[in-house]
Amino acid sequence: MSSSEPAVHPRFAEALRDLGLTVEVRTFPEATRTAVEAAAAIGCELSAIVKSLIFEADGVPVLVLMDGSSRVDVDLVRAVLGAEKVTRADAALVRETTGYAIGGVPPFGHRTRTRVVADRGLLRHPVVWAAAGTPHTVFALEPKSLVAYAGATPADVREDAA
Repeated sequence: MSSSEPAVHPRFAEALRDLGLTVEVRTFPEATRTAVEAAAAIGCELSAIVKSLIFEADGVPVLVLMDGSSRVDVDLVRAVLGAEKVTRADAALVRETTGYAIGGVPPFGHRTRTRVVADRGLLRHPVVWAAAGTPHTVFALEPKSLVAYAGATPADVREDAA
């Protein structure tokens, strides 16, 4: 069950104000740190969850927005970015770049400005759910708006299902 008065992460609340965006932030007593946990708590399809993942492209942090049921294909990300090497960032770089811990990283409102790539698969949903700054908070938004507010470049960066 969600509460009606969530404690919104201050950095995320500031980002919402700066963007002029009003969303309902839902708080859950159980963690929504993973896409599976978030989908179960919300009661939505796994693919309607937005994973905000930090990678390093030639040593520069990049945010990739991916649906909860898919994995990022780093070769496709490398091609989109024109980078030589793309690797998953460690927890310290995620926190340093975004200001949030893994499992609570929202798609915008980060400590530093980073390049953002959003997998086009997110656009097939009427509404998607993303972390709101903590492992217990989420918010819903229409995917085209989410991509726009995140300043993301839409691209096909999802691993092919085997």
